[in-house]
Formats: sequence, C-alpha cells, structure tokens
Amino acid sequence: MENNQPDLVTFRDENDNEIIMEVLDYFFYEGEEYATLIEYDPDSKCTECDSQDCESCDIGDEPVDVTIMKIVPVGDDEEEFVPIDDDIALKLVEMLNNGAFDDDDDDEE
Repeated sequence: MENNQPDLVTFRDENDNEIIMEVLDYFFYEGEEYATLIEYDPDSKCTECDSQDCESCDIGDEPVDVTIMKIVPVGDDEEEFVPIDDDIALKLVEMLNNGAFDDDDDDEE
C-alpha cells in the first residue's frame, strides 16, 4: 500500500521562523535511527507530469539540499529530530551515495 501523503516535520529556526521539512527516508546506522529530510515546498511539482510526489519521471539532476537528523524517542509514541555532528553527517552522506542503506526494510513503522 502506497501512502501519497508526505511525512512532514515542523521546526523553528533561531529567528522563530517555521520550517517544514519532508522526511524522505528512515534508516539505521550503528543501532541508531536517522532520517533524510528536505525542505518542503507545497507548490513544488514535477515538471514532467505535474504530480506533487513523482518518482517515475526523469526530472533531471537538479541538486537538492538533504538534511540528515538523528531520531531520538522522547515518549511513548513521540520522537525528536536532533541535528548530528558534521563528521557523522559526512560519513552517512557518503554511505547513502554508495547505496549502503538501499536494502533496508522500509516496512517497519
């Protein structure tokens, strides 16, 4: 079953501006859970098929700023997204680019 609703998380920056991020994927590394996120733009649509969330069209190689955050449980059914150190971020980005987490089981929720 495919869910067409984006997984959105809201943050506040140092100026108290609201930032909405979309979770692209969750993965585990060394027993810790992490997520890849991008800034959410509700007006962004695929130029090929005018879809909000398109994974089947060839939309080019436009660079996208991806953020990696650690997921920390903070209650019975709540979690907190925590920034990570630059060193671990660089290592995780390299591993993601090399497909290290492609075989992770995405059915766990």
